[in-house]
Order: sequence, then structure tokens, then C-alpha cells
Amino acid sequence: MATALNLSLLTDLYQLTMAYAHWKSGTGNREAVFHLFFRRNPFKGGFAVACGLEAAIDYLRNFRFESDDLDYLASLQGNDNQPVFERGFLDYLSSLTFTCDIDAIPEGTIVFPHEPLLRVRGPMIQAQVFESALLNIINFQTLIATKAARVCLAAKGDAVLEFGLRRAQGENGAITASRAAYIGGCAATSNVLAGKVYGIPVKGTHAHSWVLAFDSEEKSFREYAKAMPNNCVFLVDTYNTLEGVKKAVKVGLDLRKQGHELAGIRLDSGDLAYLSIEARKILDVAGFPRASIVASSDLDEHVITSLKDQGAQINIWGVGTRLATAYDQPALGGVYKLGAIGSVEGKWDYKVKLSEQAIKTSTPGIQQVRRFRSETEFIGDAIYDIDLGLPADPTIVDPLDMTRRKKIAPETLFEDLLVPVFRKGKLVYQSPALADIRARTLNQLQLFHSGIKRFLNPHQYPVGLELQLHDLKTKLILQAREV
Repeated sequence: MATALNLSLLTDLYQLTMAYAHWKSGTGNREAVFHLFFRRNPFKGGFAVACGLEAAIDYLRNFRFESDDLDYLASLQGNDNQPVFERGFLDYLSSLTFTCDIDAIPEGTIVFPHEPLLRVRGPMIQAQVFESALLNIINFQTLIATKAARVCLAAKGDAVLEFGLRRAQGENGAITASRAAYIGGCAATSNVLAGKVYGIPVKGTHAHSWVLAFDSEEKSFREYAKAMPNNCVFLVDTYNTLEGVKKAVKVGLDLRKQGHELAGIRLDSGDLAYLSIEARKILDVAGFPRASIVASSDLDEHVITSLKDQGAQINIWGVGTRLATAYDQPALGGVYKLGAIGSVEGKWDYKVKLSEQAIKTSTPGIQQVRRFRSETEFIGDAIYDIDLGLPADPTIVDPLDMTRRKKIAPETLFEDLLVPVFRKGKLVYQSPALADIRARTLNQLQLFHSGIKRFLNPHQYPVGLELQLHDLKTKLILQAREV
């Protein structure tokens, strides 16, 4: 979805103060390489789904500082009540144009910790200023797409409807969540604006207030059927659920005489396993074996799995709050780290950030991800430096445990995941249709071992640094610790 909205001030203040200091020190045009990645799989799972690239592209294409942006920045004051930024820097920003190279992993790709989802290469000031907005965009959408994929895996082929609009984090969070949930595998959304903007199928039933607006439950169903005979899914649990099902059947029989079919019923409370089993019996005996049973009521992948295990006769799942808000993990935790800076000699000066926690020690270089596969499934990912390259038989080293290694045989099939998106600020990437991105997610999941898709103690897919990059990182860490 292209947008004319300028989000250049969607950044943390320290991005601009660092940019200002780079401008003052004359280092702002030094070429730099940053990588955006996450450190742990969300939801204690075994994978994530890359999402948000299209919105990131829109942000970068529209990046510019308008006069009112600069007026606002000119009004900011330091501790001495003097302007934070001098006029010369604001004039510089007024003429700043986006000239970076951006490479990214396409949306709908299954990804793992430490793999760069985006690589930004360009002048230091530009690459630095983009950090906060890119993290905001990619973090949230990747989180929601991953949650949706997990919910859809639990549904085992049943349709999942995203019902999260009313509980989402604001209007932008709602429409963004609808898009990400569709990429993750949801079949439709209740969010009509998302349907209009993105072309996502929209679905919905009616609320309890509709039933309460009439003297009887049956009367409410009949009036709804009269208004929309081709779209009848009745919410049956306003009073007594199974009695509500019987009333829905009565109205369904009259609909059939008029040439229409009862589409289904919805359960929104109570013992969904028991009620769905009993409702299925009532529907089948009455001659409605094809009528769907839709369930809602605070569902997620764990609840759906439990209901499936109990033999629930639900075939459409409406998932709202716990999907659109990523209820059990509110943030992905993605980060944006400097990997290399161009030196005055025209060479790369590789950078590494140390930490007392191994997981927070950054990886140097200009990174790419190579995914290896057999004829039937993916077998491992190597994060490598594009200048160092890879040998014919690379070794993957776990970044958190150097003793865990995987050797890749020569001539193994592979693909490099990061693809060119911008070159010198010019868009060179054609975003796929949303339906194609969703299909990519579903197809990719089929090519991974079922172990990584478990919800409890998932298998760890082999991802790590190619041995040469691992050795370089180790060398730089030891040098930095000596200093």
C-alpha cells in the first residue's frame, strides 16, 4: 500500500543527535552497513515469519524532512535553553535525499534468530536515522505474522479469521495487524478497512446486541435471515447455546425453502469442545452437514490445539485479541546493529559490539544468509560475509555455542535470502501481491521439518555463522577485549 505520509520524524531523538554529531565531526558521509535482526524466536517457538517490508519500502520512498519538521527541530532546546541543532545542520537535513542500498529478506520467508532481515548500506547519517522507524515497522509485523502462522498450524487446515480490530493497539496497529495476520496464513479479517486497502477477504457474523434487540432469539435470527439470506451465520449463545442451535436450524429450514442455505453458527462462550460436538449432532440430524461451526472466545494456538485434542467439531476459528496484540509476547525484540564502516583507504573496517551476554555480542561484516536444502526440505542457514564468501563445503557454527556445527556437502542446493530492494535510493524491487506473499509463508512452512513447528520445546533449526565469519568475529572480540 503506497502512502504519501511522511514519517521522517518517526524516530528517537538520539538518532538525530547522533546524526548531528556526525555532521559536526565530518563523519556523516562515511559509508556504513547496518543489519536488522532479532535474537530469539518469538512465543518460545522455533521460527518467525518475515513481514513488514512493503511498509518499510513506503517509509523509505517518502523519506524527506519538510519545512514544518525542520521548524519543530529548530524549536528543541538543550539544558542551557539554547537550540539543540544549529541552523546549518537543519539546512543539511532540508536537502537530504535517500541514497542507500537496501537488501531484505522477502515477506513470507521463514526466518530465525541472528539472520539479518534487512541490510542497510549507505552514508552513516542516513543509515543511522532510519533505525527506529525500520525497527518499529518490521518488529510488529513480523511478530503478528508469526503468531498467525502458529494459530493456523494449530487449526490444521481449518480457516482462521482475524477478529482483532477492537482489541488492537490503535487504528494503525489494527490495519497493520490484519495485513500481517493474512500473510501468516489467516483466511480473512473482520476489519473492513483492511479489506479495502489490502484486498483481504472480509468475514463476519452478528453480535449479541442483535439478538437482544428483539423479543426472542428466533425472531432475531428470522429478521437477520430476511435481511441477508445469503450470509447467515447465527450467534447462538446469547441465552442457552444448544437451544439457540435448534432455533437456528428452524430458520435454516425456512431459508432452504426460499433457495438459500444456512451457512453456519457461531459459538462465543462456554465449553467449546462439548458445545460444538452437540451442535454438530443437531445440525447433522436436521440435514445441515455442511453448515460451519465458527468459534471465537479468546482463542490462540494453545487453546485451539487443546480443543482439537478434545474432538471439537469446529471448522472455522475466529481469533482476535491474542492474535492482533501478540498477547503472550508483546514485542519481537528486533535490533539494528552496525557491522562495518568504510575507512579512508576505501576498505571496510569491521565492527563488533561486546557484551557480558553472548547473545548481545554483535556480528561484524556485510552479511548475507544462504539457505541450503535437500530435494524435500531446508536443512540449514549460513550467515556469511559477502566479501569473505563461502567455500564449496561451508561449516555453520552456532553463534551461541561454537561446539555446535553443521557441515554442508559440496553442490548442496541453496538460495541467498537477502535480495536487492534499493540501489542508491532507487527502488529495484517489485513487491509481490499480498496473496502471493501469504502463499510463500504456507509453502515455506511445508519445507521445514515438523519439529521446528512444535509449540512445546521446538527443534532448533541449524542457523549459524559460516566458519570464516565466526573466526573473524572471534578475532575481533579478542582484540576488543585486549583493548
